[in-house]
Amino acid sequence: MSIALAPATHAQSTSDDRLLSDPAFEQSLPPLSPLLPAPAPGPESSSSNEDAVAEPVADLPADPALTAPLAPIATFDAAPPPEIDVASEKMPEIRYTLVVKGLKPVGLDDAFRDLSALLQDGRRAANAAQVSARADEDVQLAERLMRSEGYYDGIATVAIDTLPNATNSLTVELSATPGPRYHLGRIAITGAPPEPTALARKALTLDTGDPIVAADVQSAEAAISLRLPEAGYPFVEVGQRDILLDDRDHQGDYALPIISGPKSRFGAIRTEGDPVFTPEHLTLISRFDKGEIYDSRQVDDLRQALVATSLLATNAIEPVKTGQTAADGSEIVDVLVRQTKGPARQLAGSAGYGTGEGIKLTGSWTHRNLFPPEGALTVEAVAGTQQQSLGTTFRRSNAGQRDRSFALGASVARQDFDAYNAQTITLTGSLSRQSTPIFQKRWTWSIGGELIATRETPFEAATLDRDRKTYFIAAIPLQLGYDRSNSQLDPTKGFRLSARFSPEAQKRSGGGFDGYARILTEGSLYYPLSEALTLAGRARVGSILGAARDDIAPSRRYYAGGGGSVRGFGYQELGPKDIDDKPIGGRSLTEFAIEARYRFGNYGIVPFFDAGRVGEASTPSLKNMRYGAGIGVRYYTNFGPFRIDVATPINRQPSESKIALYISIGQAF
Repeated sequence: MSIALAPATHAQSTSDDRLLSDPAFEQSLPPLSPLLPAPAPGPESSSSNEDAVAEPVADLPADPALTAPLAPIATFDAAPPPEIDVASEKMPEIRYTLVVKGLKPVGLDDAFRDLSALLQDGRRAANAAQVSARADEDVQLAERLMRSEGYYDGIATVAIDTLPNATNSLTVELSATPGPRYHLGRIAITGAPPEPTALARKALTLDTGDPIVAADVQSAEAAISLRLPEAGYPFVEVGQRDILLDDRDHQGDYALPIISGPKSRFGAIRTEGDPVFTPEHLTLISRFDKGEIYDSRQVDDLRQALVATSLLATNAIEPVKTGQTAADGSEIVDVLVRQTKGPARQLAGSAGYGTGEGIKLTGSWTHRNLFPPEGALTVEAVAGTQQQSLGTTFRRSNAGQRDRSFALGASVARQDFDAYNAQTITLTGSLSRQSTPIFQKRWTWSIGGELIATRETPFEAATLDRDRKTYFIAAIPLQLGYDRSNSQLDPTKGFRLSARFSPEAQKRSGGGFDGYARILTEGSLYYPLSEALTLAGRARVGSILGAARDDIAPSRRYYAGGGGSVRGFGYQELGPKDIDDKPIGGRSLTEFAIEARYRFGNYGIVPFFDAGRVGEASTPSLKNMRYGAGIGVRYYTNFGPFRIDVATPINRQPSESKIALYISIGQAF
């Protein structure tokens, strides 16, 4: 069946128009605009509304205010309205209290509180919205901390009460639900040959069953980057780890790809930049030989040795592939040293004061590379109330061998102490291996020679008088040291031992030749009682064998007293004295000292007790020991502690100082 839709007829349309038009309803509506006249009928409207009649629009009454004249401009107030300082009206702060639940059982409460946004600003906020924003940050923080410790299912929520309340403050409650902890499952290292894979697995200190702790994983991966270059793989690359978590048994299978690069051996040393040292001298300084398995520790050692010269502003060392292959298939890599020249000249100065020693000012000028390589020239002057000197020293570091120094020196000096006054000319030479602030060596040694011409005033026991004499002295000082302390400038644990032996020959005016030997041994011990408190002790014993005291030049005898000896006594004040109570020195020395070094920040307090004795005989003894006690303050700088010590002698004797003051740089021992 088909159905046809016929168009509407004219009669139907007219009937519909009548249904849509309601004249009574339209008459009841108000006009659309009472102010405007009805629109003029158009052609279309005239044909359809021929019976409509336009109603006239009534005139609106005039407004007197609109026609009134304006007031004179002079009557207006031109002053601007007062400003309102909204910023000065401080909004009241909202106080809140933070309650943390669920983190302490898993050991994360302290870490959370250290990083919490809610605890950073004194638990105050400008408004509730700020409290809510901080709470959202802490929710994310808590979840990150839980994931970092292996709680991957951990969630955190926060609840904040509303204002106003009884306490007029908010309570923010953060609740953490760690869930089960995930542990390592299978561990695999991929992408490298068997040898570097085995080295990497040994360096990766992770085991199946360990909790998945982010810090431990990152530390273990960093160990691979350190260990493989130490074993001949300088170009190792550690890839991105993959941990596949299984929420059924709460384990994660760990996989780490690495690119080991070729196993390498040391080749030649090359240099670039503004070279201070030639490849030949760099080869002398280095501790590795060509053809040895590459070891990054040897490269770091060379870098530190270059820093220790103080001649470079910057230096960088890296391995460079050569494409050459050794007999065992390993690759030869050169060591490229990039150098930037630093300042070679240096000015230095120091000052000190000691009772009996007076004020002492020292200044020096050094050119560290006047005679390359590493040939330094130093000119030093001392100006003091009781001593003055001028000297010059030539020193070649790394002289023919790493860490070996050769030095030549000459000086003239004048000294005026209670024990003696002297005018001295000295020539010295030495070959030594000494510690530096960067390289603190366990074993040190020195062998040298001294030629001395000096005019001094010795005390003559036979005549009870002091007459000026001239001495010509030749000495061969030998020294050996062993250092197991943890610092060169400020040790807090360990010990040090040293021994000095100096055979000497002397020609004095009015006498013949004298031969004798000076021996001095010393030991120091440092024991930490706590992180802030260190107990330090020192013992020193000396002896002169082979000559009578009065035959030895006064400047070569042993004395005690002063900031580096027995505090509480003036410089050289302790020991035998002449009829005028002036020290005359001796042939034996015994000293002890003990300190309690308490440090707080950059400051320290050091009570101390010292003991010492100088004897006329050559055998050290503990009889008739003298004691001094005092207290010191320390200010710790990056180059060592600044020291002020105040002490007094116990059982003080006539002519001895009541109070002794010492000011210097560095610990007493």
